[in-house]
Amino acid sequence: MEAYFDNSATTRVLDCVKDIVIKTMTEDYANPSARHHKGMEAEQYIRQARKEIAATLKALEKEILFTSGGSESNNLALIGGALANQRAGRHVISTSIEHPSVYRPLEVLEELGFEVTFLPVDQNGHISLDMLKKAVRQDTVLVSVMYVNNEIGAVEPVEEISRAVKEKNPRTLFHADAIQAYGKYRICPKKQGIDLLSVSGHKIHGPKRVGFLYIRDGVKVKPMIYGGGQQNSMRSGTENVPGVAGLGVAAREMYTNHEEKVNHLIELKDRMIHQLEGLEGVVINSRRGKEGAPQIVSASFEGVRSEVLLHALEEKGIYVSSGSACSAHHPGVSGTLKGVGISEKLLDSTLRFSFGIFNTREEVDYCIQVLKELLPFLRRFRQR
Repeated sequence: MEAYFDNSATTRVLDCVKDIVIKTMTEDYANPSARHHKGMEAEQYIRQARKEIAATLKALEKEILFTSGGSESNNLALIGGALANQRAGRHVISTSIEHPSVYRPLEVLEELGFEVTFLPVDQNGHISLDMLKKAVRQDTVLVSVMYVNNEIGAVEPVEEISRAVKEKNPRTLFHADAIQAYGKYRICPKKQGIDLLSVSGHKIHGPKRVGFLYIRDGVKVKPMIYGGGQQNSMRSGTENVPGVAGLGVAAREMYTNHEEKVNHLIELKDRMIHQLEGLEGVVINSRRGKEGAPQIVSASFEGVRSEVLLHALEEKGIYVSSGSACSAHHPGVSGTLKGVGISEKLLDSTLRFSFGIFNTREEVDYCIQVLKELLPFLRRFRQR
């Protein structure tokens, strides 16, 4: 049996996504900026995707900007948003458990003379609203908080965060990295007070190298790519029609029978947590049910290094992660695990199991059975 439990790193594309990607690569392959009929056909795919995505957010179509993925969306929101509004201030607030695609752009802003405040989180990965209110100043131009943490599945109260920020300084922009949240939650940026929202296609059973940034109408963002003026000069360059078309279909499908899909993920997550809790020397770092993200289980295995256990599971056809795939080329101790106070002896013994709509209960049970066999052996081996 094979069990792919690394869906927070990437997902298998839906068949309908695969079909439209192939069609736009082999049949309707024209440049969408071309003025002939085939170009207009290609442009129609982009318009349709923008319409479908906007509908999932109850947003305006012009508020959707297509990008190359979550990292570009985060970079554009942070650097582009801060630079475009720096007359209002040069102070930015974020948290200690952000993804590298947020943390690195914040380092760039510091190099450009911005001041960045990183707020700590509690043991559940949540920031303090009181601490946030105290941190917001009259020169705070932007606040960026991850909607769902990619390692432990902590869910931030984004609406309350936005309200706290806006009450202190109505001019401050609020950005939410929703890369692990979109498709799993009903998100309404206007209602929740979100000015900028980042999404990635390959986290929702869509193609890689495509995503979007929601930019609330009226919010200024400085472009980072210049050229032919595509997408209202916000992101020049020929649009990735196959990727955008696939993203639109994936978004539509994820929000069709949405509650049923989410409940399936929660069932798998809770089944995994319940059975892991029955194993000796296992600490669960994620929360059950709706108290945490529906798709993520973080667990620490005392006495076993995460890389060793990862590869032992791989030999049995089980694929998991020892952290964020996007930081795989920058190995080190997880800032998230340190931020929530995981014991030092467990920092290098933690795995992430993340589920998608194709996973089954049988796969969860198979994984638990394999862990029951592997853990005693690996712990004995380490003691020799």
